Amino acid sequence: MTAPRLAPANWSPVDRLLGALVVLAALLALALSLVTRRDLVARNAARMAFERNDAEIEVVQRDASAGTDSLRALLDSLPDVPSPDRPVIVVSIAENRVWYKLRDSVLFTARVATGSGKELVLQDGKQVVRFETPRGKFTVQRRDSAPAWVPPDWHYAEQANKKKLGLVQLVRGKPLLLADGSRITVVGNDVVRQGADGESQPLTASDGREIVADGKVVIPPLGTNQRKYPEVLGSFRLYLGDGYALHGTNAPSSIGRAVSHGCVRLRNQDIAALYQMTDLGTPVYIY
Repeated sequence: MTAPRLAPANWSPVDRLLGALVVLAALLALALSLVTRRDLVARNAARMAFERNDAEIEVVQRDASAGTDSLRALLDSLPDVPSPDRPVIVVSIAENRVWYKLRDSVLFTARVATGSGKELVLQDGKQVVRFETPRGKFTVQRRDSAPAWVPPDWHYAEQANKKKLGLVQLVRGKPLLLADGSRITVVGNDVVRQGADGESQPLTASDGREIVADGKVVIPPLGTNQRKYPEVLGSFRLYLGDGYALHGTNAPSSIGRAVSHGCVRLRNQDIAALYQMTDLGTPVYIY
């Protein structure tokens, strides 16, 4: 692009104004071109960071007119580029798909379900929980077979909202006194209901069928059997930390959609296959 000529001294005010507008338009076009080129390099570099495809780097370098130094600097600025000699798990939120890769080889791939993006306003009205699958680099911190789900407190708030009920936290050593004269308390590792005659009956709880008393959903203490839901997470789990994991599901129809509370769900046969391939410490990239 050639630089615009300066306006001659004998131009009229209108001509000078038109000339200034031409210069401004040229500068805007140049700026837009630079921004577009930068975004193109950034997008393709992020993808190549996973694929480590040197031949493709050369193509992007040519097509984006990016010098070797600037492109390599951009790649080096990406956090924790995976080693080409170690298997990695890559999850695409947009595509709802997981890959287990070694260098350029895909050893396993499957459809998954990811976070819905919905928000839950807790009953105090001051806190909001957003159900998103986090993006970034993680590692497999734990491998669990037949995992039980221990619902967070927000699960009970969600159920109370759905059923238009109140919410109450049960604390060990502090029984809940009910309107009919009975009470709910903890005996050992069980939440029980004790009648006025002192007879105790262990209560049951499962996903969507929580303990309800006097119009309130009861939050059992951690460590009780009623705070553990079997089968919800399927047959295996690869735990990533902070409550997030790749795991199976008891709702296979959810696979391929954005419906989870943040974890990455797989069909039980798929998580079983991935579980057998994956070691502790395996890097997991979610984007």
